[in-house]
Amino acid sequence: MRQHPAFVCAQCTRLTRSIRWNVSPFSLPSTKRLNSHATQTGRLFRVAIVGSGPAGFYAASHLLAKQQDAVVDMYEKLPVPFGLVRYGVAPDHPEVKNCEEKFTEVATSSRFNFVGNIALGHDLPLAALKPHYDAILFAYGAARDKGLGIPGEEPRRNVYSARAFVGWYNGLPDHRDLEPDLTSGEDAVIIGHGNVALDVARILLSDVDALRKTDISDYALAALAQSRIKRVRVVGRRGPLQASFTIKEVRELLQLPSVSFEPIPKELFPPEETISALPRAQKRLIQLLAKGSTNNPETSSKSWSLQFCLSPSSFEMTPDASQVARVQFDRNYIEPANPYSRSSKAIPEYTESGQPARTNLPASIVFRSVGYRSLPLPNIQDLGIEFDELRGVIPNDGVGRVTTLSGSVNPQNFSAGSPASHLPGLYCAGWVKTGPTGVIASTMADAFTTADAIYRSGLGGVKPEAERLGLRRTSWQDWQRIDEKERALGKETGRPRAKLGRVSAMLEALD
Repeated sequence: MRQHPAFVCAQCTRLTRSIRWNVSPFSLPSTKRLNSHATQTGRLFRVAIVGSGPAGFYAASHLLAKQQDAVVDMYEKLPVPFGLVRYGVAPDHPEVKNCEEKFTEVATSSRFNFVGNIALGHDLPLAALKPHYDAILFAYGAARDKGLGIPGEEPRRNVYSARAFVGWYNGLPDHRDLEPDLTSGEDAVIIGHGNVALDVARILLSDVDALRKTDISDYALAALAQSRIKRVRVVGRRGPLQASFTIKEVRELLQLPSVSFEPIPKELFPPEETISALPRAQKRLIQLLAKGSTNNPETSSKSWSLQFCLSPSSFEMTPDASQVARVQFDRNYIEPANPYSRSSKAIPEYTESGQPARTNLPASIVFRSVGYRSLPLPNIQDLGIEFDELRGVIPNDGVGRVTTLSGSVNPQNFSAGSPASHLPGLYCAGWVKTGPTGVIASTMADAFTTADAIYRSGLGGVKPEAERLGLRRTSWQDWQRIDEKERALGKETGRPRAKLGRVSAMLEALD
């Protein structure tokens, strides 16, 4: 044991009580270069980051680079790191996971501590952290998908969250036992027009032998090998110009061998002069959709389509009510005042008798992919945080400083919150700050912004509370051993890795 220097309160400069620190596992690094803050206070600047996904790691990287006396403890509920990168990125997109190399570089810093297998709020009270850190950064992402709120949505009826399905085929322990039924029919419907919806469609339609070369989970490979799915319909409530997917994901689906694309009706596209005036990325996407697939439908064993201007209204079940048989949709049209804007709204269409205009699509399995939302950690209110249940975010000033609800701002309409509304020492980044928008690159920029806010605060680890409670934490070295085990298992079958899909298996690998 060693004595840690006394803390200095940034608000009133009074000394707080000294804290005894355990060198292991929460070891204090030696630092050769200290900035003016360390020179003045004679202590380190300690930051707790909750979540080990892109937002957490990019914030840690930026903070450690800018503040030479900073020490970061990163908390993760799973024994292993990387969050969305490990469990959300499609297995056939290994290039997107290259950021793991940067994150690993961050983790090798002597001023970085990974604290895995500790679920804050469940295992370790959040309030136990507050006295020991100058700043706590919440970067734990969005843990729940948005529902449709229509009858028959229960998972037991073969209606699933796309998020859960992605977690299932990527080896996320939370969804290890999802066991989606891919054998009861040939038609899949995916509700939503984002990149996750297209990821799900591509995995369902891809040749299993191609997927064997990826790090997709073994049990997903086995299930996909038995799949009877031949037709996938990806359905959205607005038109092609309002869709959220990007050209890369569309092109990959169009290029799948032996998979044809059902042409989109020409009337859904704007005039050529309107297309020519669109921003470059959007113009290229519309032109690609208009051109369509080159695969011959007559020789293709599988097909996919994009359906537009349809909103789900109900699920119709099989005669024995055991599972979904078709999805009923209400027809929409795009507001005529501005039909070619990305923000144009969908307006319900009605028949001459005043009834909603409707259509049915056959479906033996359905995936909803209409967005995610963050949840409050258990007892987060003990830190004074009033979680914004309506928006699904931690209230903040747009920069990343946590505020009261009355002092928060909508990041889409940014204006700085009142300093009086800030909760000192508390910050947020990523989707729990902004809502589930953007990609890894935009998450990086957002994390840098929050890290800058922490750095500017001018404002150390936690007592061994986890050990006192008998919790088993994992370190970065433990992750490296699990990583080594997964790579070795993957090598046996010619794959980059074979993920351990249960927490117990991860911990057994350490034993």
